[in-house]
Amino acid sequence: MIPTEEVSARRREIEYKLKQEELTLSFIKDSLEKSDQLTKNMVAILSSFESRLMKLENSIIPVYKQTENLQRLQENVEKTLSCLDHVISYYHVAKDTEKIIKEGPTGRLEEYLNCMDKIQKAVEYFQDNNPDSPELNRVKSLFERGKESLESEFRSLMTRHTKPVPPILILDLISGDDDMEPQEEMFLEHLPEGVLHDIICISGWLVENGRNQDFMTVYFQIRSVQLDRSIKGLKDHFRKNSSSTGVPYSPAIQNKRKDTPTKKPVKRPGHEHDLRVKHLSDALSDKHGPAAGRDDVFDIEIDAYIHCVSAFVKLAQSEYQLLTDIVPEHHQKKTFDSLIQESLDNLIMEGDNIVSAARKAIIRHDYSAVLTIFPILKHLKQMKPEFDQVLQGTAAGTKNKLPGLITSMETTGAKALEEFADNIKNDPDKEYNMPKDGTVHELTSNAILFLQQLLDFQETAGAMLASQETSSSASSYSSEFSRRLLSTYICKVLGNLQLNLLSKSKVYEDPALSAIFLHNNYNYILKSLEKSELIQLVAVTQKTAERSYRELIEQQIQTYQRSWLKVTDYILERNLPVFQPGVKLKDKERQMIKERFKGFNDGLEELCKIQKAWAIPDMEQRDKIRRAQKTIVKETYGAFLNRYGNVPFTKNPEKYIKYQVDQVGEMIEKLFDTSA
Repeated sequence: MIPTEEVSARRREIEYKLKQEELTLSFIKDSLEKSDQLTKNMVAILSSFESRLMKLENSIIPVYKQTENLQRLQENVEKTLSCLDHVISYYHVAKDTEKIIKEGPTGRLEEYLNCMDKIQKAVEYFQDNNPDSPELNRVKSLFERGKESLESEFRSLMTRHTKPVPPILILDLISGDDDMEPQEEMFLEHLPEGVLHDIICISGWLVENGRNQDFMTVYFQIRSVQLDRSIKGLKDHFRKNSSSTGVPYSPAIQNKRKDTPTKKPVKRPGHEHDLRVKHLSDALSDKHGPAAGRDDVFDIEIDAYIHCVSAFVKLAQSEYQLLTDIVPEHHQKKTFDSLIQESLDNLIMEGDNIVSAARKAIIRHDYSAVLTIFPILKHLKQMKPEFDQVLQGTAAGTKNKLPGLITSMETTGAKALEEFADNIKNDPDKEYNMPKDGTVHELTSNAILFLQQLLDFQETAGAMLASQETSSSASSYSSEFSRRLLSTYICKVLGNLQLNLLSKSKVYEDPALSAIFLHNNYNYILKSLEKSELIQLVAVTQKTAERSYRELIEQQIQTYQRSWLKVTDYILERNLPVFQPGVKLKDKERQMIKERFKGFNDGLEELCKIQKAWAIPDMEQRDKIRRAQKTIVKETYGAFLNRYGNVPFTKNPEKYIKYQVDQVGEMIEKLFDTSA
């Protein structure tokens, strides 16, 4: 059982909590009543406020609408006044701008163009709104006058400030490719910066507003003359300053400027070979008379032409860069095509003249003329990629001019090469034209000199020959195919030369001199081939050529040595009778010995006298032939002398024993030496 005291305590606790809850409920009830009262008061206030707003709105809206109407009326009035001012301003345009238009745009281009814009707008206004207004004619007349002044100013600026590029700058520009770093690319300033800005502004305005393209014609005509004069100026510079030993140098080499990088001497492809070209030209032209001074002048012309080709490319590139700023994009290619025509035509015509001159020289059998084509053709082919790039977008006729010239030169060059080979084969055998001492024939030296020149232009010469081929191999042209063609051609020339030399050698009555002649020529050919790259080029198609020439040389030496048999045959042991020692010689035997000594002496003296005047230019070969002949004769004569020198075959031995063995050697040592 729970104790009575604990029950009483719990009852009191419960009663306390009940009283607390009653108090809380009473407080909540009072609070709700107050909240209801506040809500009723707020609703009353809001209702009163809403009523007042309604009254205010009913009063303000009419005023607002009235004000809005007034503002709209004011704006309309202002717009009307503005339109009136704008319209009235068109009537004042002619008066306001006439003075400036009459004075022209010189020195005030920006202001002038602003006036032209105003006039154009006035013209458009009157055309659209009042086409019968006399003001329309006035502003139209003023506009046309202003446009003509702009065109005149354009022409004037172009004419006054367009000047030929000095030759020195052109040479700097040409040599700049080799001398400058990529980031130091050289540019030409054709027009002063301020003038260029004005020209661009005028051309832009004429295109956009003037609807006139006549200025483009003016532009290309003036720039075309300038381009042509620049190239001709370079050519004149060469003529005045060039000599047979060099070409013009740019003063930029001596006078370094901060804005001009140092330049190297300007060289054309192949110029380092000019002296050899001149030598060959003189040699091949001797039969046609003296050519003193002609080759120097012609070489300067070739140098000038090659530089003019490079100058055209560089200047044309620069002209196109200038043109892109002035001429609208869709007219640029056509304008550029017209601009370069005169200069390009002059270059092509000059090239055609060179080809024509070469053809005439070939008819005269002056084959040195082909050498002038080689450096030009080589340079044209090197420049062709740049040409194609510069002429990109021009007319087909313009693009085809350079390829046409290249084809013409290749055809002419190939014809000259073939005719030269035929001429080597058919060169006439004339006694007066043969060297009396059996030395190297002029035909041989000229032919070798000509072939050596081809080494400097192997690819060009190969292309010339390939251009005449119709085989499938030629259609798939390659450097290897070109090299084989050139090798075949050189072998053909050498073969023709060998046949001609064999024919010429028969002019000599003495077989020994004929052998010396062939020996000298074969040896000269072999040595010349070995000294240059010709031997490697020949070996492309004739791998045994070197060995063949050595065999030919040896054959001629052997043929020459047979000329001494008529001397040594007198003293050969097999041709002598056997004598018994101590037995007295018969008269017939003594006479035989006398005849042998006399025959040897006479033959030795005769051969030495004749062959002393002969020539073997190659010292090594000369010594070799002397040494071999001396050994044979001394040994044979020594044996004969030892056997019969002490035999009593005569009372006057000094009459028959005229020479000792060493004396014979000394006589042979003087062969092929007129000074001995």
